[in-house]
Amino acid sequence: MAQKRDYYEILGVSKGASEDEIKKAYRKLAIKYHPDKNPDDPSAEEKFKEAAEAYGVLSDADKRKRYDQFGHAGMGGNGGFGSGQGFDINDIFSQFGDIFGDSSPFGDMFGGGGGGGGRRVRRGTDLRIKLKLDLREVAEGAEKKIKVKRYVSCNTCGGNGAKNGGSLKTCHTCNGNGQVRKVVSTMLGQMVSTSTCPTCNGEGKIVTERCEACAGEGRVLEEDLISIKIPGGVADGMQLSMSGKGNVPPRGGVAGDLLIVVEEEEDEFLKRDSNNLVYDLHISFVDAALGTTAEVPTLDGKARVPIEAGIQGGKILRLKGKGIKELNGYGRGDQLIHVNIWTPKQLSSDERALLEKLRNSPNFQPKPGKNEKGFFEKMKDFFH
Repeated sequence: MAQKRDYYEILGVSKGASEDEIKKAYRKLAIKYHPDKNPDDPSAEEKFKEAAEAYGVLSDADKRKRYDQFGHAGMGGNGGFGSGQGFDINDIFSQFGDIFGDSSPFGDMFGGGGGGGGRRVRRGTDLRIKLKLDLREVAEGAEKKIKVKRYVSCNTCGGNGAKNGGSLKTCHTCNGNGQVRKVVSTMLGQMVSTSTCPTCNGEGKIVTERCEACAGEGRVLEEDLISIKIPGGVADGMQLSMSGKGNVPPRGGVAGDLLIVVEEEEDEFLKRDSNNLVYDLHISFVDAALGTTAEVPTLDGKARVPIEAGIQGGKILRLKGKGIKELNGYGRGDQLIHVNIWTPKQLSSDERALLEKLRNSPNFQPKPGKNEKGFFEKMKDFFH
């Protein structure tokens, strides 16, 4: 499978491009590669869709922020429209009406607006859900099955809202085209514009007798079981999307998207720092002086780590590759173990007497070497 091109590269703009620059770049490409203008160029439609997908992401502030941070992986396998998702070219114009007006301008320019082919494709609303993931699911990725209430096409009428799917008549205003044309005289001559038919709302048909199952809506509310694949390395607040898993619009059209907002549950022992995991290990000063082994929790269960004799508080031990997967790569972070030397707050008389004998022992006097680093210097060694 070919690797997706960078959205900024597709539109020919810089990462700092303004909203207006992105809009102008997209309009230019859409006009250049529209299939009606390039009937003998089989690659024109793909370039046209590619530009629409790039604009669908970069024109949306939230999607653009996610894309800038996580690349294509942050789109959950779906950007603006995406390829191979039952995508219709006319759907572009239903989404980007602020650029092309109420309908496609290419029908009159290139002869593609005759009959019903230029009818605007309606799109249903998106659904947004929150999905809680524990630290292991965040680190490794997971497949979750959830129940979502959404509008789906009515099986009784086939989604057109008519009784038995047949109680329809052609709209007399637009003759079934779903659009009406208007000729306007200007100083440059006559210009033809198209707009959605006000009688049938762009459907081209009028329901004469409503379907009883959906009350003429062409859709019903159902609980749907959806399987969601979460990639490893997602972060709290990240939004993924599933194309076509939102609501279908009334009486036909394409379904919206299902937007999944990740909620990362806090782990009892491990704390996340980017793709690294941090664990606070507390040992007694006796174990610190004599050395020992300690059991620490990891994503894979438990692990035993050696504690060298004479270890100092603030020492950071590393378990390489025991952290969280890289969202856009094949690597993963580490688990960092921060050693804390625990001092008892209460002592028995025997314990106090024993420690008093050791208080003035030369080996119990702090003598930090010049090469011993402080806490912040140690952290820099791991993160820089």
